[in-house]
Amino acid sequence: MAQVLVLNASYEPLNITSWRRATVLMLKGKAESLEEDASHNIRQDVKAPTVIRLIQFIRVPYRDIPLSRKNIFQRDNNCCQYCGQKNKKLSIDHVLPRSRGGTDNWENVITACLQCNVMKGNRTPDEAKMPMKTKPYKPLNNMSFETTKQIHSGRHKEWSKYVIGWVA
Repeated sequence: MAQVLVLNASYEPLNITSWRRATVLMLKGKAESLEEDASHNIRQDVKAPTVIRLIQFIRVPYRDIPLSRKNIFQRDNNCCQYCGQKNKKLSIDHVLPRSRGGTDNWENVITACLQCNVMKGNRTPDEAKMPMKTKPYKPLNNMSFETTKQIHSGRHKEWSKYVIGWVA
């Protein structure tokens, strides 16, 4: 089922929903279509939306992203941050090892394949002469994860202009 990016009245990404739910919001006058899928007709004269914008502004409370193995892998695109390989068994590596005072936070943990993690050992990347592909960072929010995945997969390239600064 096709997915639709839902924007707030201020054009801030809010959610991803199904094309059916998006169509209902549009029919009720609660949203307008900004982008459409030319290959998917709802009716003869109506195309399925891929991006909609709500007419009224919705206030959304801030939700912090939990630091979890799944979220770290997703942030790093399931790719070893030392060698760049994707098809290996992956683990979590602390940039500054815990035994040397490193903590569990977004800026200190990265995805590493088992081979690179063992090779790095109890050293920093500089000491091990193993530069990281990207610097670890705390993601903005859960929406940035999903939208980045959809854009990089090629399914929804049109979303990129609505999530400026989110997609690496």
